[in-house]
Amino acid sequence: MLNLHKAEFLRSAVGTADFPQDGKPQIVFAGKSNVGKSSVINRLLNRRSFARVSAQPGKTIHINYFCIDDTIYLVDLPGYGYARVSKAERERWGRLMDTYFAQQLMTLGIQIVDIRHAPTADDRIMSHWFLQSGVPFAVIANKLDKIRKSEREPNLLRIRESLLLPETCPVIPFSAEKGDGREEVLALLYAAAGDASAEEDAAAVGDSASADASKGPCPLDSRRL
Repeated sequence: MLNLHKAEFLRSAVGTADFPQDGKPQIVFAGKSNVGKSSVINRLLNRRSFARVSAQPGKTIHINYFCIDDTIYLVDLPGYGYARVSKAERERWGRLMDTYFAQQLMTLGIQIVDIRHAPTADDRIMSHWFLQSGVPFAVIANKLDKIRKSEREPNLLRIRESLLLPETCPVIPFSAEKGDGREEVLALLYAAAGDASAEEDAAAVGDSASADASKGPCPLDSRRL
């Protein structure tokens, strides 16, 4: 079983030379700048401040690597969609992510969205890009604790329909604040790490989405992200 307590920050990557290419599985997290990406990672590891939570959206400008149990990497992509970031910065972020995806290092893609709101145009671009990459893909619908129970299913359906997700792509309701959904996401991480004991749990969450890898990833519109 993967030891989540054995976790360390590895590096911030700014280009191809910084991307680990040692064959370890790379679990990629992407989401809007204010969606709580760092908080989700902290909750998954049960570490209060392991991934730094910034009070300033759009501050993460590199690809951050975290090594877990010397077995897998959690890869934190720069947040997208923050209006106050300059056009030049958005384009630089887009080029950096484009460079990373072109290396085909990703084992599992996880997109984090806000369950309270309909996905944005930027969310749809990122989702399409993940799906076209041909790797297993799941969506975390964060901030579950901020909505009423009666809103849960309609909001999850809205996310699935807006992002054009296949039925095989899990959409996991999640609360970084309270821990709801943690076990479901960990099952996917364990499976990606090659933990045979987690295969049935991951299957229960839902088969991960896949796409025709021969089509390649669709171009990233860095003007929007």
